[in-house]
Amino acid sequence: MTPRPPLSVLVVDDEQRSLETLRRTLEDHFTIFTAISAEEGFSLMEGEYIQIVLSDQRMPGTSGVEFLRSVRSRWPNTVRLILSGHTEAEDIIAGINEAGIWQYLLKPWHPDQLLLTLQSAADLWRLQQENQRLTLELRSSPEHLSQRVANLRLKARSQAGFDRLTRAADSPLNEVCRLAQKIAGHDLSALITGESGTGKELLARAIHYASPRADQPFVVENCGAMPDTLLESELFGHKRGAFTGATESRIGLFQQADGGTLFLDEIGETSPAFQVKLLRALQEGEVRPVGSPRPVAVDVRLIAATNRDLEADVASGRFREDLYYRVAGVTLDLPALRERPQDIAPIVAEMLKRSTANAKAMSQEAMKCLLAHAWPGNVRELQNEVRRALALGDTALLGADLLSPRLRQPVKVMESISTVTEDASGQLKHQLERVEAQLIRDAMRRHKGNKTHVADELGLTRVGLRMKLMRLGLEART
Repeated sequence: MTPRPPLSVLVVDDEQRSLETLRRTLEDHFTIFTAISAEEGFSLMEGEYIQIVLSDQRMPGTSGVEFLRSVRSRWPNTVRLILSGHTEAEDIIAGINEAGIWQYLLKPWHPDQLLLTLQSAADLWRLQQENQRLTLELRSSPEHLSQRVANLRLKARSQAGFDRLTRAADSPLNEVCRLAQKIAGHDLSALITGESGTGKELLARAIHYASPRADQPFVVENCGAMPDTLLESELFGHKRGAFTGATESRIGLFQQADGGTLFLDEIGETSPAFQVKLLRALQEGEVRPVGSPRPVAVDVRLIAATNRDLEADVASGRFREDLYYRVAGVTLDLPALRERPQDIAPIVAEMLKRSTANAKAMSQEAMKCLLAHAWPGNVRELQNEVRRALALGDTALLGADLLSPRLRQPVKVMESISTVTEDASGQLKHQLERVEAQLIRDAMRRHKGNKTHVADELGLTRVGLRMKLMRLGLEART
């Protein structure tokens, strides 16, 4: 299959250093154009075909929202994103309503997360083009389009099944998938727990497409990066004029998911005040859009996910007990990649098979590095390493030199594991925690305590690193 040409991305930021950093992060996957101001951005778009625009929010003379509002009026098919270090709810709401902004990203950003978001934006742009083409087909051949839609639905099912969670025959993930398949046909709520990057959304999609709701929507929302006011508007919807910036009515995600499945990621990050509203919606089977005098009935299956220990949060009062039992009809705990190293080789093989028409393979030395790494970023981090090797490799055999420096550093992970396993009294969990702590300590020394750099090296967010430091008792020492 001929590879698709990279889409063009325009990055607008008044800080030159930020522009260069963004360019380096994205240029292996997109054709990147940069502009230091909104005026320069407009001039560039008049001469280039730009599919995605990523703009800073606060710039001299204008704001990102104002700039993207003008972009929307002149180039409505572009996918528009804001990158900002500020989280004012009015800015976010105005961006969504007035500028049609698809995503509002927060600084400091993580390279892996930013790249995944831009790749999703590229998928969205391609889907928009396909939708426009299919709309034209509908006018001339509704029967043909109906069959095409049915085929696409079957394809979506096949690409979201349990077999997409690639694993070995003796993987600990098999038991999780077995339980998920068993409950998929029942209208139980499900709580998926596990570290970031373990595949929680992938498992949720598999459950949805194995359920009687498979022909209905699967709607996703991340609860971790939104203030309460915006999250309430996103999930429940709002009426025009309900608050400043609400220039038009908006249907919430509960209504969009009606008849299907609503997946709420990072539900553990919601505030107690919002948890009350979410509990009421789930108990009563109806939502009240912000500014509306009457509720709207909805029928959704809820699947929630978290990387937190919600039972501990319930005990501390941070998470409501009644909401916990409402969302945790059944709990599915996804093991970290370091707890299932036998899955690394199958995941790598599957990615190599799907990513290129020319047969490529990892060298033995590269595989040793992959197997020795602790994978704090889990499957997502492994996928990024394989993509990096494919992008940089010019031969059929991908060597260890194509991997990130942190995988090639002589941290002697395997020797560390051998040493701790000699302690017969130590449980496997404690042994793995000792190795994980040593990896973090080594990285902290290399970067002189700079947590941003440590998080980048280990494939973590700053929040994820801070949680690990607290859990492993390293916060005070480092």
